[in-house]
Amino acid sequence: QVRLVESGGGLVQAGGSLRLSCAANGLTLSTYPVGWFRQAPGKEREFVAAISWSNSTYYTDSVKGRFTISRDNVKNTVYLQMNSLKPEDTAVYYCAVDRTPLSGPRARQSDYDYWGQGTQVTVSS
Repeated sequence: QVRLVESGGGLVQAGGSLRLSCAANGLTLSTYPVGWFRQAPGKEREFVAAISWSNSTYYTDSVKGRFTISRDNVKNTVYLQMNSLKPEDTAVYYCAVDRTPLSGPRARQSDYDYWGQGTQVTVSS
């Protein structure tokens, strides 16, 4: 059974940083694309960043230059380093895995097969 567990969320002031982690059980992440999505209150879930099996990355425009997605294959974990956080980054952040091996980073939610439970990020002004 595949399980994704996000951690690292919390409350931070604007301009601060957080690092989110997505750890996988029952699945080796190294050969699959992994994405981060977020859902703010009253809004639809949206794409944030993705990383391919070969470490190609893709970001939504609003986080480019501030967020970095990376993976540690030894720890079977994907990270989202978030710097220069803004109040509009407040949301529940989800990681997801596309079980199509050796494919590129994906932005569509429908491409992803496994989802974590989410971790709350709150940025105060």
